[in-house]
Amino acid sequence: HLNRLNGEGYVLSNAICMHEEDYGLLTKHTDWRQFVRSNGHRGVDHKRSRRLVVSFIATVGNYEYGFFWYFYLDGTIQMEVKLTGIINTSGILKTQTELRYATLIAEGLEAQIHQHHFVARLDMCVDGINNTVSEVNSRPEDDDKNPSGTAFLAEEAVFNRELEAQRRVDLYTARFWKINNENVLNRTGKPVAYKINPGENCYSYMKVGSSLYNRAPFLRNHLWVTKYDPREKYPAGDYPNQNKGGDGIDFWTGKNRTIRNQDLVVWYTFGTHHVVRLEDWPIMPCAYLSFKIQPCGFFDQNPILDIPPPDDSHNQRSSCHSKSTL
Repeated sequence: HLNRLNGEGYVLSNAICMHEEDYGLLTKHTDWRQFVRSNGHRGVDHKRSRRLVVSFIATVGNYEYGFFWYFYLDGTIQMEVKLTGIINTSGILKTQTELRYATLIAEGLEAQIHQHHFVARLDMCVDGINNTVSEVNSRPEDDDKNPSGTAFLAEEAVFNRELEAQRRVDLYTARFWKINNENVLNRTGKPVAYKINPGENCYSYMKVGSSLYNRAPFLRNHLWVTKYDPREKYPAGDYPNQNKGGDGIDFWTGKNRTIRNQDLVVWYTFGTHHVVRLEDWPIMPCAYLSFKIQPCGFFDQNPILDIPPPDDSHNQRSSCHSKSTL
């Protein structure tokens, strides 16, 4: 359901696409110690990956945003945004060649440096409604326990309240976040969990106190966690246009509600910083932005073990992998 410029609603048919597609290699291993198998391979095992795709494309002004949810055989869920369309431009003097806030893409034409930010509202239910979020950071081991200088470890900390769970990505610590169910344990005695694996991301350059900073509070952090409330749907609040701020996720988390072993909503903010290239004009090729939600101790072992290998009998002669060279 969408609305027209006058506020009237209408139904847009065939707006969501759902299909399955091949996704190349799922697993592969060559064991040189095994004898040649009946199919001619010397200890080679491989499986093909497939994924379910649920997608739609939204045209917003000059841009097209494709939103693609991918569901993989190993339990991984991926959200990918595909950005294309026409970059925003403005006219300048033909004599201007050095630009401070834009890229010169043609004589008398500039394209502004800009950012795109998105928020995924993840109403998580990992093997049950009540979940707990934790953060995992890796670091080198302390010197007194690391004589060779090659040891490193991962440390996990649980968030108990909303204000604790306002976090940013950190490449130095390979940071990721886990959504755990402390009421259900896997075979090692640990809570079953899924993890948010950040992909490409960026920081917002909006200054504190600016209009956009106040109206889009979700830009201040990449991760937010709130206790579930059906009225809390939009991270900038219900009425963001010309809003002075003070609504949305910043206001909700100010309550500092307990979030351990609760019905939770996880909000992940991800974005891209676009310094325009000449190659982005006159129409921009797709840029890709994504993150993954992956099982992390949710299964007791690799869930794709029972997937049969592909039938290569039809292309034994044509395939470059059909015969071993060992």
